[in-house]
Amino acid sequence: MNKNQFELLAPGGDIESIKAAIVAGADAIYCGLDNFNARNRATNLTFEKLNGIIKLAHQYDCKIFLTLNIIILESEVPALIRLLNKLVNTKVDGVIVQDLGLFYILKKHFPTLDVHASTQTNTHNEGQIQFLKQLTASRVNLSRELNIHEIKHLAQFGHQHDVLMEVFVHGSYCIGFSGLCYISSVHNGNSGNRGRCSQPCRDQYHTTDAGKDYPLNMKDNSAYSDMAALADAGVYSLKVEGRIKKAHYVHTVVDSWRKQIDSFCDSGQVLTDTTGLYTVFNRDFSNAYLQGDINKGMFIDNPRDYSATHFSKIYSCTTPEQYKQVKKKLYDDKTVIIQDVEAKTKDLDTDIHAVSVSVRGTEGEPLVVDLALPHRTVSFSSQQVLVKHHKLQLEKATLEKWALGLGNADHKIVNVDLNGLTDGLYIPYKEQTALKDQIAFVLNGSKPLVEPIELPKLQASMGALEKAPSLNVLIANETDLSLAQSAGTNLYFQLPEAMKANLAKMISLFEANDTLIPWFPAILISDNYQAAIEFLQTVQPACIVTNNSGIGFAANELGIRWIAGPQMNVTNSYSLQCLKEEFNCIGAFVSNEINKKQMKRLGKPEGFELFYSIYHPIMLLTSRQCLFHQTIGCKKKRFDDKCLRKCDKSASILSMKASSFVVDKQRGDHNALYSQENFLNTDVVRDLPALFDGMFIDLRDIKTETKVSVSKADLVEAFKLAITEPQANTEQLSTVLSPTTKAQYRKGL
Repeated sequence: MNKNQFELLAPGGDIESIKAAIVAGADAIYCGLDNFNARNRATNLTFEKLNGIIKLAHQYDCKIFLTLNIIILESEVPALIRLLNKLVNTKVDGVIVQDLGLFYILKKHFPTLDVHASTQTNTHNEGQIQFLKQLTASRVNLSRELNIHEIKHLAQFGHQHDVLMEVFVHGSYCIGFSGLCYISSVHNGNSGNRGRCSQPCRDQYHTTDAGKDYPLNMKDNSAYSDMAALADAGVYSLKVEGRIKKAHYVHTVVDSWRKQIDSFCDSGQVLTDTTGLYTVFNRDFSNAYLQGDINKGMFIDNPRDYSATHFSKIYSCTTPEQYKQVKKKLYDDKTVIIQDVEAKTKDLDTDIHAVSVSVRGTEGEPLVVDLALPHRTVSFSSQQVLVKHHKLQLEKATLEKWALGLGNADHKIVNVDLNGLTDGLYIPYKEQTALKDQIAFVLNGSKPLVEPIELPKLQASMGALEKAPSLNVLIANETDLSLAQSAGTNLYFQLPEAMKANLAKMISLFEANDTLIPWFPAILISDNYQAAIEFLQTVQPACIVTNNSGIGFAANELGIRWIAGPQMNVTNSYSLQCLKEEFNCIGAFVSNEINKKQMKRLGKPEGFELFYSIYHPIMLLTSRQCLFHQTIGCKKKRFDDKCLRKCDKSASILSMKASSFVVDKQRGDHNALYSQENFLNTDVVRDLPALFDGMFIDLRDIKTETKVSVSKADLVEAFKLAITEPQANTEQLSTVLSPTTKAQYRKGL
């Protein structure tokens, strides 16, 4: 088999781990700068160091992909543009992106940069691939929760649409779907969508009914034994997680996978020795998601290194002394690995090319600039000759500064020699500029530099709206359909994630209630996505709200008006522009992660509507796992389609920091984790009266600690009063809804 069928994509959190990945045989490395990337806890790189890394990697035929995979705030756009203006003239091989506004900016203004969709886009269906392809993504990282059959289907679909598939094959599992996890954000203000996840899923909790102290902690992912299946599926990039891991870890894992790929391609043999993988940090391994066997064995009640426990079992240790000997051997083995990696990488040079400049010339001759490059000397001459001038002349201090400015991302001017230039001569400034342009062209690989762009600032939405915001209400129970009778209220009905099993019922419901607005969930995998498309084609609703970009793409194709839901993580004006211009979206919810000041800067496109949720249970994460195995226990050993369709229960867990979380499973939906208190924020109605066209409340029956002392109909009327008369006393809501929180609105991102 051709080895070029696969790319081994390695993590690079710091320079030493990047070097380790290179010598271990990585085909590509993903790394981040000290801003705009989703691993703030990694050491990361400065822009200056990035260019040296690119130079080194390319010497080893290894690519460098830069992670710009966070959601972007409006205030950060100017700094982002400055970075992109520099980045576009480097030799970086691609950028990894989550934010819709950044996708849009790259497509419109930086088309030469290759764009990859981050795991944070949570791609798991065909429509999402088409959505991202329209934003010029050449590859997507698929959701870690998918099984090999789902991956194969999407990989084949991707090949048909010229989009490559990338799959995580080794490293940490997240308990929640990526990009849709807000537990760290709500819990302590560190948003995973901003690269600040504090990993509360690894925290200790009060011992649960199932006897677990770490009920959200999963084993690590390893598809090491699944090489043949990945090849058959048509996966291109095999991605290793671990940008906060050290160099010896990166080298060991990448080296193991390099040998696995080479063995399979050379002989069809799949290696089985996992000694190296177990020697470096791990929480034990599971490939259960890939196998489609979502079972309780995927959890481990210890977030720390499992290596010693693994080898103690291998060596059948029965005494503390034997266990101590295993730990000592592990320490010695790791020491050898560390020393070996240091020896292999110590001579790797990440400095950019050093260039010496010599400027020479005499009267009547052209001005000549000689560049001493690493392997050759290149000379450049002016068109006009040097002349004596009674007023103007070339000052050597100015020329030296000019020469030092000739460097670029790959070349640093280390020495300037002006001794060959006769004093008192002059040449027009335009000649100096022409020389500089010639030199820049050569130093840029004989291609012109991309000129910097200035992005036109989108105007913030100021001025009063012509009418008060509409009230939009979400329900999930047919008994609440009577709420539609409340004048001035738009009623949304949440469709289940198990759409295939509920398709006929949902079609019947919406055909009987033609004013009801479908609300599509964020997760629609495989047949459930296809059933959702069939729903759209059959019902042809006048308008929908969707948290899944694949449904947004399909709605646009079908000519159905659509609104982007809150889980599409919209935080800047360019995301709004992207949704409208690229996909004919008519409106969007603004993320509840941002605050008043961050919202105030938003500029919405003409004819585009903005929505904001002022009351809802706070969803912390959605998981394809069963969260009851580790909490109250479950008699079933694995989560299957029947669980998705039939299970309906709730539980709670309490952290050692006294934070309580609600584990909730609604019939037809995946497991979810909620904050103990619902979100309530009517301040936004007064704070930003000109921004939002619609306010939203979620009246689904999610059992949190927030108690409601009035009927839903009365609650709707109270909220209508709060948004139509924002200066009126809203204490009534705080009285009938308690306890609640608006901490996210206060702190923002």
